[in-house]
Amino acid sequence: MPVALVTGASRGFGRALAAELAARGWSLVVNAREGTALHAAASTLPAHAVVALEGDVTCAVHRAELVAAAEGLGGLDLLCNNASELGPSPLPTLADLADDDLALVLDTNVLAPLALVHLALPELVRRRRLGADGEPTGTIVNMSSDAAAEAYPGWGAYGSSKAALDHASRVLTLERPDLRVYAFDPGDMRTDMHQRAFPGQDISDRPEPESVVPALMRLLAEAPPSGRYRASDLLARAVGA
Repeated sequence: MPVALVTGASRGFGRALAAELAARGWSLVVNAREGTALHAAASTLPAHAVVALEGDVTCAVHRAELVAAAEGLGGLDLLCNNASELGPSPLPTLADLADDDLALVLDTNVLAPLALVHLALPELVRRRRLGADGEPTGTIVNMSSDAAAEAYPGWGAYGSSKAALDHASRVLTLERPDLRVYAFDPGDMRTDMHQRAFPGQDISDRPEPESVVPALMRLLAEAPPSGRYRASDLLARAVGA
């Protein structure tokens, strides 16, 4: 049974991804900062092994707990660094962005995912298998954003953090050819974070996270070379197939 560690799984894309993986028979370690929401989400998953751990990925002790939980389930096949920090809402300009707010965004979106990768590497390698094409199956998914590639007013902190994570992902692809490393851009979604980015605006035209999860599942199933992939491209290919 494959094992996945999904951070930020109490709501939004993380919750939708965890539900899909569980439905496909994966064992899961899931985390979020809000314990009530996390355990409510975990309670909806199938009865097989799900470990839900409340905590913040910026905490080194908590990161170690997450990896230890995966080890207890037999190892780790997939690490999805989904937990993210938007920053203040409404989004401030860079000139008005407080140093502490910038530090929190960078800590959550860049330093914590890379630290979790560092801890998870031994388990990813230990569980590594070769697929039908002879390529390794151990996978790291770092959640990206179009704000990593395009400049938008007010998105300086979040966009810069995701651009940094994208670049780190590219470096990892060169340093760890024994694993697959994906930067995955889900596009706009109807999530609490996206609503915070646009307070007071109607975002009901954005797709639900559940409609985007099939794009990542397609990526995992097809297992192309490491790189940056957009959900819109993967979904378009699925329609055209």
